[in-house]
This record gives sequence, C-alpha cells and structure tokens, in this order.
Amino acid sequence: MTAAVGIGARWAVSALFFANGLVVGSWAPKLPAMMARLGIGESVAGLLVLSLGVGSICLMPVFGALVARRGSAWAVRLAAVLFAPSLIWISLAPTVWAVAATVLVFGGLIGAMDVAMNANAVAVERARRRAIMSSCHGFWSLGGLAGAGAGGLGIQAMGELAHAVVVTGIVAAILALAFPRLLRDGPEGGHAHQPLRLPRTPLPYLIGVMALASMIPEGAILDWAAVYLQREMGASLALAGWGFAACAGTMAVMRFLGDAIRRRHGAVRTLQASTVIAMAGLALAALAGSPPLALIGFGLAGIGIANMVPIAFSAAGNLPGLAQGVGLSVVTTMGYSGILLAPGTIGFLAERTGFSVIYLGLSLLLLVPLALSRLARTADFEG
Repeated sequence: MTAAVGIGARWAVSALFFANGLVVGSWAPKLPAMMARLGIGESVAGLLVLSLGVGSICLMPVFGALVARRGSAWAVRLAAVLFAPSLIWISLAPTVWAVAATVLVFGGLIGAMDVAMNANAVAVERARRRAIMSSCHGFWSLGGLAGAGAGGLGIQAMGELAHAVVVTGIVAAILALAFPRLLRDGPEGGHAHQPLRLPRTPLPYLIGVMALASMIPEGAILDWAAVYLQREMGASLALAGWGFAACAGTMAVMRFLGDAIRRRHGAVRTLQASTVIAMAGLALAALAGSPPLALIGFGLAGIGIANMVPIAFSAAGNLPGLAQGVGLSVVTTMGYSGILLAPGTIGFLAERTGFSVIYLGLSLLLLVPLALSRLARTADFEG
C-alpha cells in the first residue's frame, strides 16, 4: 500500500467514526422531544433506551461474522447505509410500540457499524503499520459533541423530523466522500469458507473483560455524574452538567494524543499508565469535599479512560489465529454490555450506598484491566 492510499484510507475510516458519533449524539436531544410527542414519562423512555442497547449487542456478533466472511469495508458500507436514515424512521414512528421497534433497529445498526468500522480501523493500522485507533475514537467524540450540541437547537428551530432529515443529509455526504477511499480488505486466507463459531481460545474473552471493566466507569460518569454533583455535593444544576463534560473534554483531547503515546511507549505501558490515572481520577471524584474538586477528578478520569478501550479494540483485532472481526466482535459486545447493564445497577446500589462509594468502587474495578494489561501486547504491530 502506498502512503497516499494509506492516508486516504485513514481519513476515510475517521470520517465514518465522526458520522456515527454525529448520529448518536443527535439522538441525545431527540429523546426529550420524542417523549413530549408521544406523551411518555421517564420509565417508558428508560425502556426505549434499554431497547437501543439490546439491539446494539444483538447485531454486533452478526456483523463480526460478516467482517470475517466479506471484509470490513463491505460490512461497514452495508451498516452505514442502513444506519444513516435511522433518525428519520424514529421521527416518523407514530406510536410507542413503533418507536420501540425503530429504536431497537437503530441500536442494532449502531452496534453493527461500530464493529465494522473498528475492524476497518484495525485493517488500516496493519496496512500503515501505525496506530490510529485512539484518534478514530477521538473523531467519534467530536461527532457526538457536534450532534448533541447542535441537536437541541436544530430540533427547536426546525422540528424533530426536519432535524433528522438534515442530519441524514450530512451523514450521506460524509459517506459519499468516505466510501471510495475506504481500505478494501477481504477475509483472511481460509477463513471465508470455515464455519464461524465463538473463539475457543480464552484471549478474546479476557480482553473483553478488560474492555468491560474499562467502559463501566465511562458509563457511570455519563449517566450519574450530574446526579452525584447535585444531590450529594449540593452543586447547582448548571455546574452539575459539567460532570460528564469534564470527562468527555479531556477524553477527546487524549484520544487524539493517544496514538503517538502508544507508538512511543507501547500499548502495555500506555494502558497501565492510563489505568492508574483513571483510578486516581475516580478516587478523587469520590473523596472530593467540593464540586470543583470532583470536576477535576472526573477530568482526570477522562484522561485515563480515553485510550483504554481503543487499545483493547486494537489488541482484539490483532489476535493471531482468529478470523478478522471475530475477536473484535466478542470484545465490543462484552465491552458495550457494561454500558447497557451498568446504569440500572449503579442506580440501584447508589440508593443504598451513595455515589461516593460507587465511584470509589469503580476505581478499584480498574484493577482488573491493570492486572490484564499484558494482553494488550498484540496492539503493538509497528516496526
């Protein structure tokens, strides 16, 4: 592969991450508008969010198999084309049950595209012999920030359906530019005709446990940081909203720096340092005596969390002896199940213990990826 082709493929897959983040970010402000349109409360809306997560986990293994049989470029094109107009179908759904069905499919396509674009990023890493996974996730963060930031204004100015049409048009334009430049990979020798089954080696499952433990704290900050700051620390609602923002901001910056850090220090050392920093940030947030100190803790946690999951995904995508996409689908499914299962469980426990204990416990949970960090050595492929 020439350097020019490699650069084109690198930016094409980055564009897919941005487009996916843009749509997912646009979903966040759409939820309250949809609740008002359907006349539903928080409990029903919570079930809709749960259906999104269930759909995502269901299609991840399916598209992992498609990546193994047809290659990541083919799979990501299919997923992206189906995914792009999802917000329109949700906006047009007239009843709660119809919305539930479309949200289930929406979640499934999020997971499908997630597996396929991460697999394509791994293929580009191999072809260029350079780490790009962290910055790809950085582009996803930028897309999510753009979608969530502009979504509320767009829905208020244009209405729910018009906003969905505009977002779909932007995503379609991104896909039109990215598709011709995608790295065209194929199934690795012999794998296309072999029956696809769950891996028998424990390595992808252990890396999946590492990803699971890494993603639960991120979900806990996303869903509960504002509640913790407001209810337990007495912060104003405006200040409480900065809980996840502090984490997300530092996370985005560190994801763009993460590939260079990994190239210099190696995946294992980068993961170990990231884990220790995330543990310190969560502990600081848990033990902070004031909201500003807790915000510093959440920001520090974002610095650490930023590159833990990208490194796990790179390690899974480069496991020897597995069909392309199979190991990655196991790890993504296990990792994202943490974000699906954690919010309800954390809320249940917090009613009895308080969020300070929860965040301190999540700091200790990160001892798991720290103990398994040596497994990240397969993410080092340069040289």
